[in-house]
Amino acid sequence: MNFVLLFLLLAGSMFAAILLMMEIGRRTGIRRRKIDPDGATEGTGAVEGAVFGLMGLLIAFTFSGAAVRFDERRRLIVQEANAIGTAYLRLSVLPPAAQPVLREKFRQYVDARLAVYRRLPDIDAAKSELRGAAALQQEIWVQAAAACQQASSPAVMTVVLSALNEMIDITTTRTVALETHPPAVVPVMLTVLVLACSLLAGYGMAGSRTRNWLHILGFATMLTFTIYVIIDLEYPRAGIIRIDYVDRVLMDLRANMK
Repeated sequence: MNFVLLFLLLAGSMFAAILLMMEIGRRTGIRRRKIDPDGATEGTGAVEGAVFGLMGLLIAFTFSGAAVRFDERRRLIVQEANAIGTAYLRLSVLPPAAQPVLREKFRQYVDARLAVYRRLPDIDAAKSELRGAAALQQEIWVQAAAACQQASSPAVMTVVLSALNEMIDITTTRTVALETHPPAVVPVMLTVLVLACSLLAGYGMAGSRTRNWLHILGFATMLTFTIYVIIDLEYPRAGIIRIDYVDRVLMDLRANMK
């Protein structure tokens, strides 16, 4: 599935829905003014202020949350690269006979970890690659533990296995971070508030004899663009805003594994 196209389709639908609600609000306001010219706008200021304020607050929270999660996912990629690099370097304290096999397993493991995120947003393919990486983790751990027992110093086990443990743990952290999103009620509530504000904005424009297209299109465009950016930040492996470029640190690490 082309998620960029899907996100653009959702944005287009939101844009059309905003325009529709503004038109409904404007026509409702026109009819109301014909019935009650003096009282059509009485008391509406407080309602509009409350609803628009709530919408602005929710947009601020959702945008901020999406940006924080985006930065966290980016930071975890660097953290994983550091953890793998540290574990790989510590293989040098193992008996020389055990090192070549483990180093090759590490190369395969980095390739598998890169493949997991290259497969996204194809969830099934990514899960298949994730299972392969997990199997390599197990093999590396078993072989490293056996090599540690052959080492002359007991400290080797602590040095090597602690680094491997951190390398393995970060994979779970990255997976959870990738799957962490706000509850479904939040985007639903945001959509409802945006449409409600569009209705109120159209109602407020009922006093004009002609449509002010600059304000109408500007209002719809800015709200749509803001919501699109929030969605794109939430899914940095699917939309236009990408996090793939940070994978370069893992690719550089793989290139340096001689």
